[in-house]
Amino acid sequence: MFGGGGMNPRKMKQMMKQMGIDVDEIDASEVVITKADGDELVFSDPDVTKMDARGQETYQIIGEPETRASAGGAIEAGEPEEAEAEADEGSESGGIPPEDVELVVTRTGASEADARAALEATDGDLAAAISRLE
Repeated sequence: MFGGGGMNPRKMKQMMKQMGIDVDEIDASEVVITKADGDELVFSDPDVTKMDARGQETYQIIGEPETRASAGGAIEAGEPEEAEAEADEGSESGGIPPEDVELVVTRTGASEADARAALEATDGDLAAAISRLE
């Protein structure tokens, strides 16, 4: 961290304490980081260190992550029939997700058939479909 390659660990810890930095090892069995795209980085049996520098906490994770694809593209274990039914429902309706239809119905008060028709006419554009029905 400070480039103290040959420095005595006890001396390093003492210097960090003088600067107001506390370092603690965390006994973690797994760390999961969910990225913005929904994919996950899973660290099994990682080395985790928590550093508190005057109230600002920083965590360091050391280990090899395993990447898990987002649940949106795969069927989750335990609910295959429901996930397949939702996928079938979306494909039968021209690729319009049921959640989008429900959102348009909620915002406009239109029927599901009208909401679906508006979404299909606007190629799934939610804002345009809502504007069309208002």
